[in-house]
Amino acid sequence: MKSKFTSEQTSQIIRLAWEDRTSFEDIQKRTGLVEKQVIEIMRAELKPSSYRMWRKRVSGRVTKHRKLMEARFKGPEAETF
Repeated sequence: MKSKFTSEQTSQIIRLAWEDRTSFEDIQKRTGLVEKQVIEIMRAELKPSSYRMWRKRVSGRVTKHRKLMEARFKGPEAETF
């Protein structure tokens, strides 16, 4: 994948993706990239073992998806979607 971003921009995207409290929605607001595009950048830029570790962390992290995070904070009755 040929990146249209500078190395500084790519580093910023990777940093945002690694942060536990930065949701994919927040990343999209800041960079214009949807979750799938962030995943593609991470896959292309990280070592395979680092990418697998990141995916494992992100997959189980409620804070990376704003809807899940909001439902968790509202309580169990709000989790009907």
